[in-house]
Amino acid sequence: MKRWNETIIDAARYQEELAYLVNIDSSSSEPVGAGKVAAFFQEQYEQLGWQVEPLQLAPSIGPCLKITNGPAAHYDLLLLAHLDTVFPLGTAAKRPFSRHGNRAMGPGVIDCKGGALSGLYVLRTLQEHDLLRNKHICVFLNSDHEGISSCYSKTVNQELAKKSTCVLVLECGRANGNLVYKRKGIARYHLTVTGRSAHAGVDYQNGRNAIEELAHWIIALQEATDLTKETTVNVGLVKGGTAINAVPGEAKAAVDVRYYDPQEIVRIEQLMQELQHHPHVKDTSVNIAGGITRPPMLPTEKTRKLMQLIEKQGERLGIDFGWTASGGGSDGSFAADAGTPTIDGMGPVGGGAHTEREYLEIDSVEPRAHLLAAVIKAVLSQDNI
Repeated sequence: MKRWNETIIDAARYQEELAYLVNIDSSSSEPVGAGKVAAFFQEQYEQLGWQVEPLQLAPSIGPCLKITNGPAAHYDLLLLAHLDTVFPLGTAAKRPFSRHGNRAMGPGVIDCKGGALSGLYVLRTLQEHDLLRNKHICVFLNSDHEGISSCYSKTVNQELAKKSTCVLVLECGRANGNLVYKRKGIARYHLTVTGRSAHAGVDYQNGRNAIEELAHWIIALQEATDLTKETTVNVGLVKGGTAINAVPGEAKAAVDVRYYDPQEIVRIEQLMQELQHHPHVKDTSVNIAGGITRPPMLPTEKTRKLMQLIEKQGERLGIDFGWTASGGGSDGSFAADAGTPTIDGMGPVGGGAHTEREYLEIDSVEPRAHLLAAVIKAVLSQDNI
């Protein structure tokens, strides 16, 4: 019988299964495709004898899966990944799974179907070699990550994190191989400006230009960016008016804020309240909707200990990586906000997420699986993380 740490990934089978998963459109808002991806993982884990609980958290998304190797009040480890992609229906048919030299390509190949699949292979290997005996593992796979910020699954995520010693997220390793120890929080705001429409030539003076009012907001919000604190404010969507010869009575904007310091959100929301109470254009009003969609993922002392454990395993295996702070969102943010040490980027290496250039480095799959397996084994033997 081969040793547990010889070969974890059956390369041919892995690529066949990854192609199957990538060739399923699983947009967050398309529950049928995400349901097919969930069904694959449910079948695979049930074949291992694990308990799989499908959670239909909303009719508009596919099922989320809570997967455990046995009932437990506390988990030694929680693994997170998502089954959905950012791409709309028809993308998989347009550009299905393909291989170009060392790169596998296709929608969701690295974000995050490759990582979810690697996690399955690693846990299968550890179980086959009796390395999970008397240990309690939970895997949570959600279907509402992309576009809707895990709005249905985040509560389950945090409840599971609170019951867990530590969390590893199976999102991809960065293009340079780095792991992610820190992430910015995300806040989203939707502004609706109400003015008064009027004929631009005949009745101009009775109009109240909603676009003009919104323009003052755009300038003020963009200027609220503070790069010294790595806080960014981006007015990313703007809509207003009905015709060139009409004073616009309504205008809308969507605003994205990324931050590390929670006080920055207080500052920006106070700015919006000030603008709301003192309009530049008489008789206009602004409705503000939204707020924080993902808290920041900030490292604690326990996180630093987990980082040291991972570094030690990487050195032992001869796998080079560094640490990255990311402005992108992750389900690890919810786990970290629950107070549990969390490390992200434990999947294979790749890049180009959310674009037609998305790729997975095929030769990274096996070594990253070895790293994940070694880290899990080390975590399960620790008492002080």
